[in-house]
Amino acid sequence: MANMELVELGRTGVMLPEIGLGTWKYGGGPEPLRRGIQLGAFLIDTAEMYRTEDAVGHAVRPIREQVFIATKVLGSHLRRSQVLRAAEGSLRQLGVDVIDLYQIHWPDPNVPIKETMGALEELVDRKLVRYIGVSNFSISEMQAAQAALRHSPIVSNQVLYNLRWREIEHDLLPYCQQHGVTVLAYTPLNDGELAGTGQRGRRRPGQGGPKDPALAVLAQVAAETGKTQAQVTLNWCTAHPRVIAIPKSDSVARTEENCGASGWRLTASQMQRLNEAFAAPAAP
Repeated sequence: MANMELVELGRTGVMLPEIGLGTWKYGGGPEPLRRGIQLGAFLIDTAEMYRTEDAVGHAVRPIREQVFIATKVLGSHLRRSQVLRAAEGSLRQLGVDVIDLYQIHWPDPNVPIKETMGALEELVDRKLVRYIGVSNFSISEMQAAQAALRHSPIVSNQVLYNLRWREIEHDLLPYCQQHGVTVLAYTPLNDGELAGTGQRGRRRPGQGGPKDPALAVLAQVAAETGKTQAQVTLNWCTAHPRVIAIPKSDSVARTEENCGASGWRLTASQMQRLNEAFAAPAAP
């Protein structure tokens, strides 16, 4: 099975799998998560908003020490008292003593960032949280958040990233790479579209139709490598330094497939062809 490659979390020295396990709209029970962990995908990402923290907790209870758990506080719960209350709720739902990575789900300009980051650092000081991350933050928002912290680094930023949605390549991804911030790529299979599962995914105008040439290139590369389209798509994602992909799967078979995206690399030529194919809008 997968020979999982590892990526450093920020500059912490903590090494995480380049393929993690997402749980937005997760309904697969404990087995897909446990199988992913067996295959080396021991990073599980959940959130207060997902209402899957209890399912994650149930899945990992017998093997807590083998798992790195990331969760998020709602972007509408960023006052100090709300952050502390949310963290306690997440700990209770997960059934754990400490959250490995606690992330702000999205920024709220109406709450002073110093208040929010102060609460997060308080959780670190109380040893209820190990590391602090953010999600859906711009560069300027990351800079403001980091400036508000006294002694803790922001180790990660969780953002939308896949072959279809590549805006972070312009500035956010290079910034994170330069400053030692790990990017957690959510929706890396574009809601299944890039896995060839027939789901619509997030579409741009003129893209994703039955004659989309970009998808034809993806299928070509998959045939060349002897891998599935999902595995090629995830491998493309994690070929970028400091990027971890966190696909969601409700089945053991899909989880095994996703984990098989690690332990090998697309060639430079294949990367270039994919980059070029998905750079321009597809013909209508």
